[in-house]
Amino acid sequence: MTNTHYDLLPWHKRQSGHEESRENDYRTPYQRDRARIIHSAAFRRLQSKTQILAIRQNDYSRTRLTHSLEVAQIGNGIVHHLKHSSPAEADFQKWLADDALIETVCLSHDIGHPPFGHGGEVALNYMMQSNGGFEGNAQSLRILGKRGSYSETYGMDVTRRTLLGILKYPVLHENVVGAYREKPNNFRQFKASDWAPPKCVYHEEKDLLNWIIEPFSDFDKAALQDVRETEPGSHSKAKHASFDTSIMDLADDIAYGVHDLEDAIVLGMVTKDMWLEHLEPKLTALASPYLSKNLNNIRTQLFSRQSHLRKEAIGDLVSWFITSCQVVEKQNFEHPLLRFQVGLPEGQRQALSLLKQFEMQHIIQRPEVQMLVYKGQQMLLEMFETYSADPNRLLPREIANEWRKSQENGESGLRIICDYMASMTDDYASRMYNKLFVPSLGSVFEPM
Repeated sequence: MTNTHYDLLPWHKRQSGHEESRENDYRTPYQRDRARIIHSAAFRRLQSKTQILAIRQNDYSRTRLTHSLEVAQIGNGIVHHLKHSSPAEADFQKWLADDALIETVCLSHDIGHPPFGHGGEVALNYMMQSNGGFEGNAQSLRILGKRGSYSETYGMDVTRRTLLGILKYPVLHENVVGAYREKPNNFRQFKASDWAPPKCVYHEEKDLLNWIIEPFSDFDKAALQDVRETEPGSHSKAKHASFDTSIMDLADDIAYGVHDLEDAIVLGMVTKDMWLEHLEPKLTALASPYLSKNLNNIRTQLFSRQSHLRKEAIGDLVSWFITSCQVVEKQNFEHPLLRFQVGLPEGQRQALSLLKQFEMQHIIQRPEVQMLVYKGQQMLLEMFETYSADPNRLLPREIANEWRKSQENGESGLRIICDYMASMTDDYASRMYNKLFVPSLGSVFEPM
């Protein structure tokens, strides 16, 4: 199937319809998008938001900002590989993202994530459970399309294709949310696993979602929003995303599976013995030619205590995944931006999955890590309850003004409080908690 009859121009459009008119500005629309992301307050705040290990626990581990930079670099590497490893006349080449576009999508993929990592996400979802929920990817779309700082109405006012790229789960909250348990009597009984959010778009961004997918046919729109049912009562899941999103998602997985492992090794959280007992036998069982040849050397370098050797091993693994990427087609879609997808061959896909599972079990789920996650959750739960009890009194003036406008429009105002709390860095949230609840801390002269 050829794609020459599909037009690229609709994907350059912005919600505002604004066409840049600065004199002698020759940047592409996607270069302008990238600049808006990099210079935004929401992006800068990622430097003080948790990736896996809590901020301030050490001066080495990655933050959401450094993670996003690595995802952008890997995404760029995937695009470069696909561009030069495939025939120039391949149908997907015309639709392959350029450097500025894929970097923009990757840099902004986590821009909506709250303080204290996914633990903070679950806490905010708990507090918003009866008011549309909270989910990090949905919040990223909300910031780029509605709440960012470049437009009073349209957020960052980035191009349609950038918005499509970060649209990892193009389904509305009400179409995927499952059943929740009854809320406990107090926050100390909060159990995070009961309150994970569905991966979605908020109901408030329904019009934005429709605008993003407007260029697609009715058939493609319906197929894109198809969901996969899971166990009864559990959240349903989106089945599809765009070409650009598949690259970003894979780059995110590689950064998590390989680069975040490096932090844990340097900090002594993952030892050579753990690697040999829990991971290497599973990797060996994959019977991968690459791993059969290189696994001994990779292990030796990773645990050599010499940074240049460890970096060599990390780079080799990342390169293996990037250079294994391939384009596949989903024949049930008409438009190239939905029909083409990037993925890994089965062996590499399983290897990356094993790395991620290993990190989940032996890093993220460690009690000493989960205690910090729990503490962050408790802080957000208490702060949200306090702000929502008397918003007009306790919220910063600008946020309180937004809350009042929301009330005047017949809304609860809780989404505004949630936006404010999701924007907090780990440090800011900790300071505000102390200011609200610790008698000996906080000052009237301390800025909010």
